[in-house]
Amino acid sequence: MPITSKTFVRSTALLLLVGLLALLGIVGTNIWLVERSQVYFNEVVEARVARRVAVDLRAQMQDLESAQRGFVITLDDEYLAPYRETLPLIDTQLQELRGVLAPYPVATEPLATLESDIAFKIEEMNRTIEIAETGDRDAAIAMISTDDGKQAMDRIRAFVEGLIDAVDARLIEGVGNQNRTIDTLRWVSVIGGIVILLVVSGAIWAVLSYTRELTAARREIEEANSGLEERVKERTADLGKANEEIQRFAYIVTHDLRAPLVNIMGFTAELETSVNTLRDYMADKPDEKDPIQAEAKLAATEDLPEAISFIRAATRKMDGLINAILKISREGRRRLKPELVDIREVAENSAAAVHHQVAENEGSITTDIRLGKVITDKLSIEQVLGNLLDNAIKYQQPGRPLAVKIRASHVPGNRVQIEVEDNGRGIADTDHERVFELFRRSGAQSQPGEGIGLAHVRTMARSLGGDVTLNSKLGEGTTFIINLPRDLRTYLGTTTQ
Repeated sequence: MPITSKTFVRSTALLLLVGLLALLGIVGTNIWLVERSQVYFNEVVEARVARRVAVDLRAQMQDLESAQRGFVITLDDEYLAPYRETLPLIDTQLQELRGVLAPYPVATEPLATLESDIAFKIEEMNRTIEIAETGDRDAAIAMISTDDGKQAMDRIRAFVEGLIDAVDARLIEGVGNQNRTIDTLRWVSVIGGIVILLVVSGAIWAVLSYTRELTAARREIEEANSGLEERVKERTADLGKANEEIQRFAYIVTHDLRAPLVNIMGFTAELETSVNTLRDYMADKPDEKDPIQAEAKLAATEDLPEAISFIRAATRKMDGLINAILKISREGRRRLKPELVDIREVAENSAAAVHHQVAENEGSITTDIRLGKVITDKLSIEQVLGNLLDNAIKYQQPGRPLAVKIRASHVPGNRVQIEVEDNGRGIADTDHERVFELFRRSGAQSQPGEGIGLAHVRTMARSLGGDVTLNSKLGEGTTFIINLPRDLRTYLGTTTQ
């Protein structure tokens, strides 16, 4: 089943979400497991410290006891040197042991008993050494033989051995916890890696599938475009031929229509001469009672001249229309000449050509040309601007000085845009397209014309590869917008292939 754009986005988003959740799970679990491992590690370190302190304390008490008995038996001062060196270390070991066991309230009472037994044993050893130093060795031995010091020493050994057993158990438990934590961390990493690998594989599969389908679609579009371009070329060529046929037909028809029209106009002139003679003759006739003579006089002096004037007006109208059709037909058949054209120069020349007409009513024409030379047909551009300026002058708002602005600038697509804005009487919204139709005019017909100016402008604009549109508001003015290719040769190249 093909992957649509929406399906691809949804599947990719879902895979990314799963991957993100897996990654967050891995990171969170790893952080938790590392914290637990750190706790276990700290416990192991504390246990090892406690074990070391206990072992050192036991060894030091044994060293004190051995030094004490050696001195009492031999009265040799060499035994007192290690005794006096070891004795201050006992307080240090007890203080360190208190710090290790402080987090465990259950050890408070046994620790107090230990300290009491150590104090008692040290007191006994100090007293026996003092007695032995006086030379009374028997009294010192008798004090040692009371077994009170032995019992205290046995309790000290029992405490230390119990503490060592508890610490060893704690070490075994801590190491086991660390191993289990490491195993869990390993499995979480493996499972998370597998999930992420599956997510990445799914994403890669989706991307590759979508890319393949895009490539296939692009290939189909290119094939369709290739065929479309050929069809467009064929249709363009057919349209060009049809357009030439239409123009040729319009030229032939209008040319052929002129012949009978000329005859009609000629015979109308002769008829008008004859009617004038008849009218003069009948006007000199005296009025009689004969009704036939009265009707003949009326026809010769009024009816016939009026009918001939109507015929003349109609033939002049028809002659104007035929000339308009011939003008458009000739323009369509004219071969365009692409050349470098300075739009600024053309606009200024076109404005200068009608300056006297604009100045009569205190009007003005300004230009704002923001582009350089373009490649187009100069005559067509001149005719387009000339027609639009004539149109602005013809339909200016009475009582308001005419203000015309000609602007030109570049627009996207390698095209240019020329605007002709006026403050004339404007065009109603319903007539924005109608005014570009042949023989169609907008608003009050207070000015002479056949309605071919704007149709001619659009024909020329389209022959240049562009078009003309307008923005207008009735009573405020009109802006005509001509959009053209910057290089006419690109358009002619596509239409002549």
